[in-house]
Amino acid sequence: MPVLDAAQVASARQAGMESADEVGMNSPAGDIFEQVPDDIDATLPPSSQLVPKKPLIIRFGKWIQPRTNRWIARSSRIPDIPVFKASDFAWTRKFEENWEVIRAEAAAALQDLESVPPLATISPDHRRIAPAGRWRSFFFYGYRYRDEKNCNICPRTAELVSRVPGLNSAFFSVLVPHTHLPPHTGVSKAFLTCHLGLQVPCESGKCRMRVVDEWLEWEEGKCLVFDDVFDHEVCNDSDKTRIVLLIQFKRPVGLIGWIVGNLFLEGVRRSRFVQDARRGLDRWREKLVA
Repeated sequence: MPVLDAAQVASARQAGMESADEVGMNSPAGDIFEQVPDDIDATLPPSSQLVPKKPLIIRFGKWIQPRTNRWIARSSRIPDIPVFKASDFAWTRKFEENWEVIRAEAAAALQDLESVPPLATISPDHRRIAPAGRWRSFFFYGYRYRDEKNCNICPRTAELVSRVPGLNSAFFSVLVPHTHLPPHTGVSKAFLTCHLGLQVPCESGKCRMRVVDEWLEWEEGKCLVFDDVFDHEVCNDSDKTRIVLLIQFKRPVGLIGWIVGNLFLEGVRRSRFVQDARRGLDRWREKLVA
């Protein structure tokens, strides 16, 4: 498995900006986004100032979001709790049984982390929580949009992911050493999130995730399932890169929850939030071959 340790991070090329102020908050939005650094050792912190102004339809979606979440929670066929047992979802067993195969494919796909897109670069809306360059994602599916190129690079992982009931998104989530994702909440209770540990720093307490008031640590080859609508944050204070396979899947719900959740997720799927990220990924790939 490729390990980007602290020494390697320190030797990567220096990012051009130290803070959001240096990006030039008075510049036009397009200029700001072009200037967000994508180096692994970038020091530009997450900031809501780096997120473009939301159009009216997105602001309406933010207004209706907590209301849809309440309807979905009331219709849920499982408890409305922050963290679940992976065994509550039978399909997770297949991933734990095949985790070494998945890890081997991740090792090949992530060999050159500088070529893997940072979320802050490709997805403007993630810039409020994603430090520039330091949280990278290798997508298989994003809101049901399939990435054929990446699926062909990791065929066994893609096959397993495609069988997940109610799949929404799936990607290798890469957090380089000494990176912190600040407290945040997810998009909708219509889905839950599963992390399969692939490369996890072994120092206890150095790499972990807080969900509400519980601190959790990943284990290699084990799944961790939680509801990301609850407040959570992620810390990698170790000298080793953390890699998980992140899977978002639909929550088991009754008819009302199914209707409300699907309508909301379809709106998100067609929104700027998702479409900007798809365009950002295309631009990233064009940049690599330029």
